[in-house]
Amino acid sequence: MVYGLRCYYRFIGQNKRAIDLPKVKSDTRLPVILNRSELKELLSAPKSLKIRVMLALTYSAGLRGSEVLNLKISDIDFERKTIHICQGKSKKDRIVPLSEYISEGLKTYIEKVNPHIWLFNGIDKKSKFSTNGLNRIMQQSLKKTNIKKRVSVHCLRHSYATHLLEEGVNIQKIQLLLGHSEMKTTIIYLHIAQCEEVKAHSPLDTLYGLV
Repeated sequence: MVYGLRCYYRFIGQNKRAIDLPKVKSDTRLPVILNRSELKELLSAPKSLKIRVMLALTYSAGLRGSEVLNLKISDIDFERKTIHICQGKSKKDRIVPLSEYISEGLKTYIEKVNPHIWLFNGIDKKSKFSTNGLNRIMQQSLKKTNIKKRVSVHCLRHSYATHLLEEGVNIQKIQLLLGHSEMKTTIIYLHIAQCEEVKAHSPLDTLYGLV
């Protein structure tokens, strides 16, 4: 109701009344992630090689759904083991590591399916796979598992960030990998990650192997 009134007041030129309306607090909810066992179960569920590779690639590089669908074959550099994300959110390019494991899967997929231009074609080889199609295959794959969590494609990206944090990757590096404009967006994963606590100590002691 507040948002509707705010829009209406601005439309009729009463910006002051729009500004004076109370702020609406949004719910703060932690993202849903999959643990490693659940991920293995999910990624092995689809029979289709294309679907397995698509979901595994999404998790392996922490991609948004739109970024996966916008990938072209030329964006994958097998020699340098990198993926070029062109014009992601906020119209920014970034480079992310290509998993050694998914690299072999992609080579097999490209050889067997022979995609054209887009890494993941739709029914028409000249068009890319659709957003609705990606969401549908995710839900179909989930039905073949014992996972009870409310999971979406974006949960693969959340899981990627959380698992990297748990494996000791610096949060600033994770921010760059995810393409977040602000650190506060990445900080939320600190509330989920199960990181080992390092006891406070002097770096002089580690210098001489005492800690």
